[in-house]
Amino acid sequence: MTKKKWILTGLGLAVVAGLSWLWMGRGTSEAESADKSANTGHATAPVVLAEPHDFGDTLSISGAFKPFQDVDIHAKVAGYIKVIHVDVGDHVTKGETLAVLEVPELQAQLAGADAAVRRAKEDIGRAQGDLERAKSSHAAAHLMYTRLNDASKTREGLVAQQEIDDAQAKDLESEAQVSSAKSALSAAEQAFDVAQANQKQISALSDYTRITAPFAGVITNRYADTGALVAAGTSSSTQAIPVVKLAQVSVLRLVLPIPESVAGQIRVGKVIKVHVYALNRDYEGKVSRFADALNEQTRTMETEIDFQNPTGELMPGMYVEAYFQHNQKKNALAVPIEAVVREGDQAKVLVVDSQNTIQERPVRLGQEDSLFAEVTGGLSKDDRIVVGNLGAFRAGQKVLPKEAAATPVNPSRDQ
Repeated sequence: MTKKKWILTGLGLAVVAGLSWLWMGRGTSEAESADKSANTGHATAPVVLAEPHDFGDTLSISGAFKPFQDVDIHAKVAGYIKVIHVDVGDHVTKGETLAVLEVPELQAQLAGADAAVRRAKEDIGRAQGDLERAKSSHAAAHLMYTRLNDASKTREGLVAQQEIDDAQAKDLESEAQVSSAKSALSAAEQAFDVAQANQKQISALSDYTRITAPFAGVITNRYADTGALVAAGTSSSTQAIPVVKLAQVSVLRLVLPIPESVAGQIRVGKVIKVHVYALNRDYEGKVSRFADALNEQTRTMETEIDFQNPTGELMPGMYVEAYFQHNQKKNALAVPIEAVVREGDQAKVLVVDSQNTIQERPVRLGQEDSLFAEVTGGLSKDDRIVVGNLGAFRAGQKVLPKEAAATPVNPSRDQ
């Protein structure tokens, strides 16, 4: 026999020996299992323990992000755009100049207002001078009348009565001139106040030729170019178009219509998770405000959640799915759904007692999720509950309990 044939023969014998060993081992295992069943005579019952579980319903609502603030920037005064410094996509800071208007007639009005203020100041000066002269004249006339009158009283007939009467008339006339000068001064001062107010108004309007950003944000639209004539934003004319549109995107709003059934569970500061489909990522925001009243048509309450967006990763208009957790209950006693036998409105479970005997136990159920049912009465913690093939067992039957494959007591859930 050749060497090659010897090798083939040896391999064949090895394969036969291995198969024989496997067959003998299988036979021994089956025999042991049969002997064990014969000794106990009890069926094996898969069991799990009644343990605490967290429950809660999830409400899914679709929505889209909105800028925290979104405004059209109008010109306060009508004029031509001299220069515009921004375009779509530019990020600006609060107070930054967006555009400058050219309003020639406003400059002329401002010059006229300045001239009116100067003239009013000069009028006040003249009125003050007239008042001082009137006071001086009155003092001299009054002194003359007083002297003549005193002299006539000292010696009768020393001064003619006509001279005394003339002096008294001049005294009264000078006093009236003082009053008139005071009135003229008051009128000049009032005219100055009016001119100054007009100057401030025109000066303020002149300041509005410089259009600035009311808050930090991004330019989302530009409606006008250099040289375009824009109407005043306060005008009722349909031609009063804005210059640019500014949106604050460092913080975004998400407005959700919360149904009436859960509106009472909304609280400021509650964390809401959302899934942004465009980025395939989850984000967290907090309830910042809510209407505290239902819309009579939709029976929903408008609720706003703010999302911080310092990097600008989120954008207004992005579609999201928000998940609102409600009716939450922590550490409630629960059993797997498949362990519950339902008969109409009644429910029961099969419990293996300390004597390894099956008992039918009526139970009261509470909340449920996809895996577990809350038990509000009829069970205690760590009771052994039969799961799977419940029809194969009956009350009073002796069984061999075997712990079933572990099912997560608290399956992963978005909280």
